[in-house]
Amino acid sequence: MEPSAEEKQSSRLCHEDGDVEPCSYAMQLVTSSVLPMVMQTSIELGLFDIIANLGQASASEIASRLPTKNQEAPIILDRMLYLLTTHSVLSCSAIDGDERVYALTPVSKYFASNQGVSFGPLLALIQDKVFMDSWSQLKNAIIEGGIPFNRVHGSHAFEYPGKDPRFNQVFNTAMFNHTTVIVNKILESYKGFEHLTRVVDVGGGLGTTLSIITSKYPHIEAINFDLPHVIEHAVAYPGVKHIGGDMFVSVPKGDAIFMKWILHDWSDDHCLKLLKNCYKALPEHGKVIVVEGVLPEIPEKGSTVKAICQTDLIMLTQNPGGKERTRKEFLDLTIGAGFAGIRYECYVSCYWVMEIFKKTFNHNHSTMKVPRAFRVEQKSAA
Repeated sequence: MEPSAEEKQSSRLCHEDGDVEPCSYAMQLVTSSVLPMVMQTSIELGLFDIIANLGQASASEIASRLPTKNQEAPIILDRMLYLLTTHSVLSCSAIDGDERVYALTPVSKYFASNQGVSFGPLLALIQDKVFMDSWSQLKNAIIEGGIPFNRVHGSHAFEYPGKDPRFNQVFNTAMFNHTTVIVNKILESYKGFEHLTRVVDVGGGLGTTLSIITSKYPHIEAINFDLPHVIEHAVAYPGVKHIGGDMFVSVPKGDAIFMKWILHDWSDDHCLKLLKNCYKALPEHGKVIVVEGVLPEIPEKGSTVKAICQTDLIMLTQNPGGKERTRKEFLDLTIGAGFAGIRYECYVSCYWVMEIFKKTFNHNHSTMKVPRAFRVEQKSAA
């Protein structure tokens, strides 16, 4: 129905009110917990896989592929899919006035099973009751001190999985999926493994990272190093040896040490202790290969920074002193542990691949071909 002249005038007045957008955004924030809940349900139902298999699908077509006789299912699904479309997780079109038809976007492809892996299990971990309960203690942790996770569960987040087999499985599945996606992307761009002979993955979990690396570089002798309760569930991979231990005591020797999402788990003091152990385990020209998000010094808008900031708050609530860091903070850790500096080698899927090196990097005498994208940060000469 065409709006009346009075309605049009009222609409113009509303849009001239500068508070419309702030108020709308405030209401979006108020209801922001809805999106991850709908995402989680969509993953549990396999909606993204159904749409991927069909190419595009209506809510009725999707419901017909679910184990349900609920006549309301298509209506419920359509409301969920509509929401996901408003967040660009899905695209939507209507053909000849019929039902809305939904399709995947570049974002939702990360939640459909791609060669058996996706970001879905990582969302399940973050939404798991064990993690979610920690948020209830954030205010008390600010006022009284302590780590929210510890206040709820009586131990820190890396001890707890050893006592809870269900959560241990949730955690390991999340890390397996995230690692498989990210490491495969890293190997498309990063060439720093080509000339290595022995690589130690510190905090390597079940060995997924090294299995991917050695599949591409079978000449590498690979050592997967993690806590004993993790290693006991590790999978046997060709060329990968599993060793249990405590990285804050010592780490196995290698010509390179790999760490993905390890430094952000721990406080500066823990990281210094760990990096000093890495320094001892490396030869003179050895390096630590680190995969982490990097925060800008001043907050910026955009999905990358928001993702890293949100991860930073997850580290705050769940881990012992864990946090995301700026370039300066990474350099301070590097120098504090005795290393010479950092090379920012390549940027992959919102993470930097960094090389922390023992010897001062010399552009003129290096045998390495240095891409323009390199950013080298090292200790200034005295």
